Amino acid sequence: MNWMHEGPIIKSLLDTDFYKFTMGQLVFRQYRDIEVVFSLTNRSKAPLASFIREDDLRRELDHARELRFNNNELHYLRGTNEYGDRMFREDFLLFLRDMELPPYHLERIGDDYQLEFSGEWSKAMYWEIMALSIINELYYRAQLEKMSRFERDAVYAAGIARLMEKIKILCQHPDITLSDFGTRRRFSSAWHDYLVGVLADELPKQLRGTSNVLYAMKHGLLPMGTSAHELPMVITAVAFAKADGSLSDSEILSGAQNEVLQGWYNLYGPGLSVALTDTFGSDFFFRTAPADVARDWKGTRQDSGNPHEYGERAIEWYKRHRVRPEEKLVVFSDQLNTESMICLHNRFRGRIGHTFGIGTNLTNDLGLKPISIVVKASRANGRSTVKLSDNPAKAMGDPNEVERYKQAAGYTNTESVECVS
Repeated sequence: MNWMHEGPIIKSLLDTDFYKFTMGQLVFRQYRDIEVVFSLTNRSKAPLASFIREDDLRRELDHARELRFNNNELHYLRGTNEYGDRMFREDFLLFLRDMELPPYHLERIGDDYQLEFSGEWSKAMYWEIMALSIINELYYRAQLEKMSRFERDAVYAAGIARLMEKIKILCQHPDITLSDFGTRRRFSSAWHDYLVGVLADELPKQLRGTSNVLYAMKHGLLPMGTSAHELPMVITAVAFAKADGSLSDSEILSGAQNEVLQGWYNLYGPGLSVALTDTFGSDFFFRTAPADVARDWKGTRQDSGNPHEYGERAIEWYKRHRVRPEEKLVVFSDQLNTESMICLHNRFRGRIGHTFGIGTNLTNDLGLKPISIVVKASRANGRSTVKLSDNPAKAMGDPNEVERYKQAAGYTNTESVECVS
């Protein structure tokens, strides 16, 4: 089978992560007029423009701009109620029906690309996952084009063998549950589709779902995901832009973070109450988040830094608020593989609830080296956004703003880990 189909890479606007829609509804209802810029960052050493032809990239981006949600896709979103009754309201669905992705700016600079998406936050945000999927697939298509048919067959065979080994190992640990979080850095859309279907068949009691909405619909799985760094990054940048000097930087930072948390819970309640903690450092979150987040929310998501240390901090945080950790959840979702999942499961079993969202090492493990690229909101109403992360290598933003945020958050992390996925 050819895991690199010919034709457009993105064929549906549902071919994205579920959290784009959950975040999208909140943005639509409260922040739709904020002007944002999303920017591509290449964190790897791969010279993208040496592999990907500019004409091919423009063709794929232009095709995505031509797509619209059809009635079947909107019907699926309208009926999504796994996390609460009628999650997506009719005004938001009507907005999606008429939405088109805003224009992009693409420029080749040396052996890399500058790629930006600007416009109203409520529309520009949908470019993120699709742009990453396009770039990844074009990158691997270029590598396969240089191979013989036999060499390409060997790549596909390696992917199947590695997937089989993962399934074999996971079957030996039936208490481990996982979700597919790999849309943004997948090898190809065809491989992703195949892989999700195989996991659904082979691990029906362990696979909780997939973050990809299109494949959740196709394979009858739970669409997985809550929110991303995008929300606190943008809201905090806007808060700093509006600051009148009456609050300290630390108060602005915590106030914006808590605005996001409160707005999210008001809209979705307990159903989607898993908090992403590392935007400005998890230490800051655990120190400043309101007590009701520990008490009322289902759990937190770990997305950077040392996952073992994170699990221990989460347990301490719950105990500090007199909450039983074993009744809460940690979603580990950073650079996971089967070995690290088993190790984490063995450490935290019976101490705190946990599950795993696995990305690159699931959807892009065919023997070719993955590239580390991200598309993040880089500016909001003209001001630089900032992400600190629990891994300094993932920090993003204007250097002066990054230092300002570090001071405000009391950020002291110094252990940097290479971003390989």
